[in-house]
Amino acid sequence: MYAVIGKKIKKIRTSKHLTQAVLAKRAKISVPFLSFLENGRKKGSLDTYMRLAKSLNIPLHSLFTGK
Repeated sequence: MYAVIGKKIKKIRTSKHLTQAVLAKRAKISVPFLSFLENGRKKGSLDTYMRLAKSLNIPLHSLFTGK
């Protein structure tokens, strides 16, 4: 499940032409941690996913659903 969420984060980030550094700064996480999340090697807290969703300007539930 975390690998799927990570792929969604990466896909949305790249579609918005954001670098990992920019998104990480907006979400107040480190670039290595964002990389781990995008590759499914780490799982984030709900707070982390909330900050990422807000930074990507998407609803939180879209990270967890097919929509």
